[in-house]
Amino acid sequence: MTRSLLFYGWLLLSSLSHAQTPRIIFDTDITGDVDDVLALAMLHNLTDRGACELLGVTISKQNPQTAAFVDAQNTFHGRPDLPIGVTRDETAQKRESRYLKLADSPDYPHDIRSNDEVPEAVALLRQLLAAQPDHSVSIASVGIASNMANLLRSKADAHSPLEGPALIRQKVKLLSIMAGGFKTIDDNNHFLEANVINGIPAMQMMARDWPQEVPIVWSGYEIGVSLPYPRQSIARDFDYLPHHIVKEAYLLHSGPEHDRPCWDQSSVLHAVFPDRDFFGLSQTGQVVVEDDGFTRFTLAKKGEPKLTRDRFLTMTPVQKARVLEAMVHLTAQPPKK
Repeated sequence: MTRSLLFYGWLLLSSLSHAQTPRIIFDTDITGDVDDVLALAMLHNLTDRGACELLGVTISKQNPQTAAFVDAQNTFHGRPDLPIGVTRDETAQKRESRYLKLADSPDYPHDIRSNDEVPEAVALLRQLLAAQPDHSVSIASVGIASNMANLLRSKADAHSPLEGPALIRQKVKLLSIMAGGFKTIDDNNHFLEANVINGIPAMQMMARDWPQEVPIVWSGYEIGVSLPYPRQSIARDFDYLPHHIVKEAYLLHSGPEHDRPCWDQSSVLHAVFPDRDFFGLSQTGQVVVEDDGFTRFTLAKKGEPKLTRDRFLTMTPVQKARVLEAMVHLTAQPPKK
């Protein structure tokens, strides 16, 4: 990566930091893949830059170390008190992890030691949403849809008299979700993407019942797989500290010789900068999740107003270079603490 490209990317992102500040909830299945860790680092660094406000993190898969690891990463980035919620839905996927054990490392101090110490994810989602101005929250959801489906099912509580769909209509302006596939992948035009097939009923409910008034932008498998995070960045850009939780998590998951696709980072970048042309957008339509997990997108037709909620990300070669440069800068940026 040349110095001129690095300089261009830094200037570009500096100019973007003056945009209106989006309020972001990060809903993640941070367990198996490491792109969740890089995406969370991006959100912290974007918050440091004043480009967004990170309201909290909710976790959609089951692993006893999720809350402790997220607290360790939040603390590393200077936000030890950022709210965390975990799923307690027994139908949500249980997942082992190669890197969550970093929560046990003395190199990454934090307070939360057990998932029992944090709220249930949907309870936290409702609390966070209720406290925000109307139509102000963007949710970046980068995993299975268990928390989104359970938010839709949620009832009135002490934080809001509204049931889930009405609360979403009132408070959420965008759901930026990494799920599905909307292009042919390796000659396969019926591609089944992991975030969908690991929880088909929840994704079906989310796609079916999410309020029509609240846009969903889907980042399909084809976007992230076209954005390989460069191993050279992992090797060179994080050595300003003797121990860096993002670098160590990446190496535990992917090793030093792999360029891991930036699936989750794509949904984060769009949630924070939806109007900056990092990506293109399809025409409007609606996604239906079929019983095998295939995400079928139907274009809106004239006279069918119900088919206008959903779009999916597209990306040109020029956008690809710009997006990857932005992701590297926003992941490797030193924490402001």
